[in-house]
Amino acid sequence: MNDELNEEELDLEEEVIELEDENGNVIKFKLLDVTEYKGEKYTLLLAAEPNEEIGEDEVVIFRLNEKDEVLEPIEDERLLEEVFEYYQIEAEAAEEAEDEDY
Repeated sequence: MNDELNEEELDLEEEVIELEDENGNVIKFKLLDVTEYKGEKYTLLLAAEPNEEIGEDEVVIFRLNEKDEVLEPIEDERLLEEVFEYYQIEAEAAEEAEDEDY
């Protein structure tokens, strides 16, 4: 995928991020979250529209390169699993902390 982003797309307040695949097709994603794992930032994305390549409930993870304002694909399956597991633990802890506040 050609993962260059403009500044508006990198703004975490934006709901939809558009990325272009290797065939020039635009794929729209919803930003689920950004998490930091082992000193790197990662974006967790969900498909914003039905797509043959990406399931509706499938999370797609990219490394966030803030310096170059790009999302970098991750080829290492183990790293992808580690980042997702870390995100789930952090999200669960945040949810429990919110529940305790009420």
